[in-house]
Amino acid sequence: MSVLVLGGAGYIGSHAVYQLIDQKRKVVVIDNLETGHREAVHPEATFYQGDIRNIGFLREIFEKESIDSVVHFAANSLVGESMEDPLKYFDNNVHGTQVLLQVMKEHDVKVIVFSSTAATYGEPESVPITEKMRTEPTNTYGETKLTMEKLMKWCEAAHGIRHVSLRYFNVAGARKSGEIGEDHQPETHLIPIILQVALGQREHISIFGNNYNTPDGTCIRDYIHVEDLINAHLLALNYLKQGGKSDVFNLGSSQGFSVKEMIETARNVTNKDIPARTAKRRAGDPSVLIASSEKARNTLGWNPTRTSINEIMKDAWNWHRNNPNGYKRM
Repeated sequence: MSVLVLGGAGYIGSHAVYQLIDQKRKVVVIDNLETGHREAVHPEATFYQGDIRNIGFLREIFEKESIDSVVHFAANSLVGESMEDPLKYFDNNVHGTQVLLQVMKEHDVKVIVFSSTAATYGEPESVPITEKMRTEPTNTYGETKLTMEKLMKWCEAAHGIRHVSLRYFNVAGARKSGEIGEDHQPETHLIPIILQVALGQREHISIFGNNYNTPDGTCIRDYIHVEDLINAHLLALNYLKQGGKSDVFNLGSSQGFSVKEMIETARNVTNKDIPARTAKRRAGDPSVLIASSEKARNTLGWNPTRTSINEIMKDAWNWHRNNPNGYKRM
């Protein structure tokens, strides 16, 4: 039997595929390569290029492959773009999940682990953020992910499809071997942007606001190593296969670092100057976002081991330094 990984050519999905194959699991990957990279797919995985909104395409794969579980990363995920083009996000993220669940129902596949987001919470009531806090997304991206969670809830009630939704905070780092890493166009994540400055690909890093209510005035975020994140997905998969009930878990390191601290860490790791300039605040940026991951630790037995921000930055730098153009090799 195989695990189906949707979006397995993307940054996070490709790391999931590598860890599953490390565990000797059979893996089938679907990705439309809109933002993913064919080169990121593990050579031992069975790969299909296509769109999960295409129900005929999806049915063919479920009929051809022996799939017993699904890990779902396939989604558009740029907050700014989601506000400018909400119809695209509902079509790809929500409709794509609807089609997936329809085909899972038809083929009696009862287990799905879902890549959700901290954006489902919106502006937090307090930190650290727990799973019991209200969900009031402030952007379309977060709204689509919350809608996908609700779709799965009602499909469990009707069709017995059990699910785990994993709400991420800031994912960073890369596989220690350097085989795969982060490569987005355009890049919107802080660590890769800082490292692009270190590589001379940008003149400076912009700090969006320096007057937040934090010790150094810059936003504080919770960073989690991508390998720790994927470990939680595999634990969630095993939890469901052993009969665990559907649930939602936060995934973060439960510690926060400011933008200035991240830049300073990158300077130490890279031995580069990394010029920084202050820019105006971005609308909707909360001062502090830190996860409580106690529930994942207690229920799934999750124990993140790469929580040092230095280690996260070193692994990211190892990838970016050796692959300055990402998957577009020299």
